[in-house]
Amino acid sequence: MEFDFIIVGAGSAGCVLANRLSASGKYKVAILEAGGKDTYPWIHIPVGYFKTMGNPKTDWGYKTEPDPGLNGRSLKWPRGKVLGGSSSINGLLYVRGQAEDYDGWRQLGNTGWSWEDVKPLFKRSENFENGSRADEYRGGDGPLSVSDTTVTRQCVDDWITSAVNAGYKRAKDYNGADQEGVALFQLTTRNGRRCSSAVAYLNPAKSRPNLTVLTRCAVEKLTFEGKRCTGLIANHNGQQVTMKARREVVLSAGALASPQIMMVSGLGAADELKQHGIEVVQDINGVGKNLQDHLQARPVYKTSLPTINTEVSNLFKQALIGMEYVFTRGGPMAMAASLGTGFLKTRQDLSVPDIQFHIQPWSADRVDAGPHKFSAFTASVLQLRPESAGHLELASADMRDYPKIHPNYLATKTDCDTLVEGIRITRRICGHDPIKSHITEEHAPGAGVGDDYDALLDWARNTSTTIYHPTGTCKMGVDAMSVVDPQLKVHGIAGLRVADASIMPIIVSGNTNAPSMMIGEKASDLILEDAGAQTGAGASAAVKEMA
Repeated sequence: MEFDFIIVGAGSAGCVLANRLSASGKYKVAILEAGGKDTYPWIHIPVGYFKTMGNPKTDWGYKTEPDPGLNGRSLKWPRGKVLGGSSSINGLLYVRGQAEDYDGWRQLGNTGWSWEDVKPLFKRSENFENGSRADEYRGGDGPLSVSDTTVTRQCVDDWITSAVNAGYKRAKDYNGADQEGVALFQLTTRNGRRCSSAVAYLNPAKSRPNLTVLTRCAVEKLTFEGKRCTGLIANHNGQQVTMKARREVVLSAGALASPQIMMVSGLGAADELKQHGIEVVQDINGVGKNLQDHLQARPVYKTSLPTINTEVSNLFKQALIGMEYVFTRGGPMAMAASLGTGFLKTRQDLSVPDIQFHIQPWSADRVDAGPHKFSAFTASVLQLRPESAGHLELASADMRDYPKIHPNYLATKTDCDTLVEGIRITRRICGHDPIKSHITEEHAPGAGVGDDYDALLDWARNTSTTIYHPTGTCKMGVDAMSVVDPQLKVHGIAGLRVADASIMPIIVSGNTNAPSMMIGEKASDLILEDAGAQTGAGASAAVKEMA
């Protein structure tokens, strides 16, 4: 099989690329997804992440190595294994980050990635509240539907009011001019259903004759002629196939799979590749390094208010909730993973927020463990810009063997200080009315863990978990540890780019789905600009969608 462009991974960025690169009809485009089609009904129901995370049909089920910063614990790291990638199983939260994030990328030498450069791309992708709220910052006619939270609970509303009473401001639009403050989340939903990247970008493009969509197609390795990537070898429905890219291969497989594909193909730190018998095509030290993630501490408060814990406590209540969703597309089944948020500062001398809250009207020991038997809410808090960075390590030269994930959480004093202060801020907010009068007990950390720094840090090390934002492992930049340049081209290799969350030189200040889609938008512009500048770019032969 031969194409102009081959996109590896139909996730948040990959689906954007498939749409934009095939739009003109000039280029023959293939997008490969190792998982299956997004036909599982729970994918499209907002609360369906309870059914998709931890499900081997839709989740790769990665697990980290025991981490010293977590007192030797290992964590599950869900990643989407389906059309739409992690945007099909995530918590549906739409967050762009801070303008300063992207200006910081630009200051590192990444020309074209400042806030003023990427803001139009966020706007282009977005349809905010059906276009009714488009303005200087928000888009009104893009493919990705974004809406305000419409289903809420009193404990969340009261927490937001209590935060304001504690001295924090209410955010007008945390995706607008100023991120700081407390608010209800904005969601990637459309008419009570999930709007994944597959729904927003891939579905409208599937009928194009120049776009081929291959599911159950797992890449085994890239192919090269000298220093040029010519295509790849993949396993499609149990059969090995070779695909040739006349122009480019674009890796959009995510922060874990994209660097793994590069390493097993001979792109990475030479001494590490040789340990697995891999022939070195290009010595690129930064592949798999610079791994960053958001670590969340999860204080839980028992409450006299009704929460999801009690609303789903028996089959009759669950049936009523199901009926409500069927007839109204509302109720608990239309809820995102979190309802309330807050972007706050742990110190007044900071210029921008350094912590984020996720307020959930439910509580559980794990997402896949079911809610507690008592009524409670969770006030999750994370550090937005961790200094700690980890790395990936190949287990073998075989793509089927998951890489070893070393997150290196809480490895610096700043990270420890910030998370501890975030937990203290949680307690201060919950000490204000109206939420204070409805709290019956602090379940976690609990009365046994006082305000002592070491005690709170130890509790965080023993209980904190990922909030599912791995980034940075194919760092964009111009320094010695960068993997791609500001045009997302792999250093030293022609015909190969990376376009997903792995290219972030520094993790964004918030959830990563929206920025990943922006990266897909940016990559498509860069690729089409290059293609248009080349001679001999003719129309491509038509191909049909394949499953």
